[in-house]
Amino acid sequence: MLSAGYLPRFGAFPLIRHIVFFSVPDREDLQTVREGLAILTGIPHARHLEIGTSAKSDLFDNSVDLVVYGEFDDEVALAAYRAHPLYQESISIVKPLRELRIAADYETEGAVVSGGE
Repeated sequence: MLSAGYLPRFGAFPLIRHIVFFSVPDREDLQTVREGLAILTGIPHARHLEIGTSAKSDLFDNSVDLVVYGEFDDEVALAAYRAHPLYQESISIVKPLRELRIAADYETEGAVVSGGE
């Protein structure tokens, strides 16, 4: 379900998508890490930001527990997000409890899109 006021931006105009995957080795820490990542939603520089728990439905690898998905207008907005004090607060909670962290940022303008758009 989409959050209130959020419209899909597929191909509408260029933006940066920021996706980060986390694994949490100790199941007892999963909620703490999720709450630590949820702090990021208080940072105003993202156009849209979600924290999701993996459904663990992949046929090949289910090592990802949590996902951060964000959309930013440009590199300036992404840099401001990373420089915000809440970002550091989140890191201080999450980093000691997580194992895997894989991040990727890409500009939608250069993405291959279904339907030939």
